[in-house]
Amino acid sequence: MKYLLIAVLGLACLVGSASAAPKARVSDSIAKAPYLAALSLEAESGVELFADNAESRVYPASLTKLMTLYVVLRQIEQGKLALSDTVTVTKEAARMGGNQVYLRQKEQFPVEELLYALMVQSANDAATALAIHVAGSRETFVALMNQSAQELGMKQTVFYSEHGLPPGKGQKPDVSTARDLALLCRELVRRPEVLKYSSLATRGFRNNTFSMRNPNRLLGREGIDGLKTGAFRQAGASIALTAPQQGCRVIVLVLGSRSQKERDAKALDLLRTGLEKAPALAAAAHRAQQAAIEKQATPPSPPAEERRTPVKTKGSKWGKIFLGLGLGMFTLLTSILWMGRTLRKRQRKVRFRRR
Repeated sequence: MKYLLIAVLGLACLVGSASAAPKARVSDSIAKAPYLAALSLEAESGVELFADNAESRVYPASLTKLMTLYVVLRQIEQGKLALSDTVTVTKEAARMGGNQVYLRQKEQFPVEELLYALMVQSANDAATALAIHVAGSRETFVALMNQSAQELGMKQTVFYSEHGLPPGKGQKPDVSTARDLALLCRELVRRPEVLKYSSLATRGFRNNTFSMRNPNRLLGREGIDGLKTGAFRQAGASIALTAPQQGCRVIVLVLGSRSQKERDAKALDLLRTGLEKAPALAAAAHRAQQAAIEKQATPPSPPAEERRTPVKTKGSKWGKIFLGLGLGMFTLLTSILWMGRTLRKRQRKVRFRRR
């Protein structure tokens, strides 16, 4: 009887734990169908073409690497780093898991080779190797990421990693929004080198001994040449797409989908709609911008009435009074002089007659 009771209790514990486990996993995920947040916009003007929950906080997952790329490129632009600089792989970078190019401790690569690994393979070990090379430590590099986010106006964004992997025990996930990430994407697509990295579906690494494959399966469709995908269970599946159209460029963000298939279908749909709308909206925005510039450059002309009416200066009324008085005095004096001369002539005539 004792053993039977123990067996029943043990079975009850197993059933309870089995039923509880799925509930914990579901509540842990923020993913929704068809997505948690979505946004599309014209890149140059920033005009939004579609927005749904664009301010909702999401876990960007590997889209975090877009900020890693931005920080590295800014270091190059500021002359603090060069694409040809040699990066020596540290033990910490070599031990990084997830998507990787299997870097080995003390291996050396140019900065640019690791940028290809970062964007094509979405390599977490490359992200860590770059972070440590640029800033000396991962923590210092993440501080640079957050500083850059604030400078770009990404007010709802906080980064805790350089790669976007799921947080470990006691760690926090990277957090952002669709609208914040759109600001970052707009900055990136202004740099042609970004699209050089993000548009490649495959590329060789380590003297072509390793073949890198881009997880963005939409590359090439509808002219798509970037930017990045990201996914882990709690975050759902996310993507940042971009493609050119008639002199303008559309950016699409679909974040927190329950599956990559659902994410890609929605992103492609938003991109097609955006590519149809963008040229007209971009042209209208450009005309409005040019009109505003011309208005600022041209000084306003006075109204027609002001041009015809003489400007009245202060004291002009008194000036007229004094002028009138002066003319009156002049006339009076002239009259007195004339009368005096007439009287003198008459006196002379009288004296002449008396003689």
